[in-house]
Amino acid sequence: MKVFHGNILSVDKSDSVYKYLVENDGRIAFVGNELPEKYKTDKITELGNKALIPSFVDTHIHFASFATFHAGLNVMEARSNKEILEMLKKYASSAKEKLLITFGASPYSVEEGRLVNREELDSVCPDKPVFMVKYDGHACVVNTALLNKVKSKVENLRGYHADTGEMNQEAFFAISDYVTNSIPIFDLVKNMQKAADFMASKGIGMIHTVSGVGFTGDLDVDLERWCGRGFESGMQLRVFMQTLNVKNAVKRKLPRIGGCFACALDGCFGSVDAALNEPYENSDNAGVLYYSDEKVTEFCKEANRAGLQIEMHAIGDKAFDQATRALKAALDDFPRNDHRHAIIHDCLPTQEGIEICAKYGIAMPVQTAFINWRQEPDEYLEKILGADRCARLNPIKTFMDKGIIVGAGSDAPCTSPDPIIWMHKACNHSVKEQAIDIKRALRMCTYNGYWLTFDEKERGSLEEGKIADMVILSANPYEVATNEIKNIKVEKLYLQGKEYKGDEKSALSHILKGMKNKKAKI
Repeated sequence: MKVFHGNILSVDKSDSVYKYLVENDGRIAFVGNELPEKYKTDKITELGNKALIPSFVDTHIHFASFATFHAGLNVMEARSNKEILEMLKKYASSAKEKLLITFGASPYSVEEGRLVNREELDSVCPDKPVFMVKYDGHACVVNTALLNKVKSKVENLRGYHADTGEMNQEAFFAISDYVTNSIPIFDLVKNMQKAADFMASKGIGMIHTVSGVGFTGDLDVDLERWCGRGFESGMQLRVFMQTLNVKNAVKRKLPRIGGCFACALDGCFGSVDAALNEPYENSDNAGVLYYSDEKVTEFCKEANRAGLQIEMHAIGDKAFDQATRALKAALDDFPRNDHRHAIIHDCLPTQEGIEICAKYGIAMPVQTAFINWRQEPDEYLEKILGADRCARLNPIKTFMDKGIIVGAGSDAPCTSPDPIIWMHKACNHSVKEQAIDIKRALRMCTYNGYWLTFDEKERGSLEEGKIADMVILSANPYEVATNEIKNIKVEKLYLQGKEYKGDEKSALSHILKGMKNKKAKI
């Protein structure tokens, strides 16, 4: 039993703030302002100026990919390609892996103003294959050693550029498939365990992962399911299968389908292939819409009739419109009162699409980490989109004012899972009219995330009877200046009432436990 006294931010319907919370046997036994007599002899944890809140949720992460890149070389903070090459050279000299996986290269955050290229990668690592993924997760650069291994698989695909080594679109996806299949299974599970520990350090108690990125037989989907069921720490995993084949999700008895990759309707701004209703500035290019309206609508109708929850990636306004039309058609075809379908990212929505989402109850797991993003700065976005479209980016206040449920996620490995930063950016939006208050931001990162996967009855707010998944913050966010939110620290995570401790068992034991544990929700 634990008793907490101080700032208890419940995130209930009224955003009530209480003085006391009592945890007993993994659940919240009491929350209120006057501690009942029967608890007064128990040891009390004094919060002082700190705050107790519900645990956070990452509503959109490529968990297997994040785990892989988190264990590899991250060059996201490099200020130049020269620095990236120095980091790679040092990494290659000590890495035991036969294939080097690196992440985070950006042409917009380095002084050269361009991506590192194949010749430069060869200059520091000529022998081992190098797979350097661009910061947006939609492109990569390969060295000659890797190109020689995959050339026959990708040379006739869209997005193949042997001269620079940059691979986009279908060529990138094909190389990703090759790389993911080269990772030893138990190494991947160990990396998942470490990735979960990292996310726990950020106060995250639930992970919404999108799976299905090229493993033979969709093995990554099964591994993530087993990994989630094998956690002893209390960490929760909810799996969305990235496929347009509804039968693949149904046969695994998954209640959800969607994500990016196979369920991405367009590309992204970083690769200038997000699908737009009007071309990019000073260009005839309007991006890439991966599927026809007919195909997307057919998928949504089938998945909706199967009772699945649907999520799809849409960055540009043309893709957003396609997603809203398809989901509307599916719900008109087979109405469901509590479907919780969602569109991921929603970076450049249209007014018409927003109205459809509000009317049909379509939710939005967004990435506020994209606001004022160093890897994709506002100057770059204005250059390719123009000032008018930039002013329409990430309108989270508009979504909320329309009554749309908005969750927050990292899209990791694209950005690091860090809910404090998500809240900070939401409250300090670069478009001032779209900034929200801290109460809305906290709800977005906690309760709404649990709601998105039908978990709000058990988790997501500090209310009597709910599971005690809680975080102690270094300061009360309700009392911190808006521009100082980013300085708040996560001090402790409790899952099911217990202070978080990572899983120390072997990868094999973890998976075997997960395979046997059929009752755990995934």
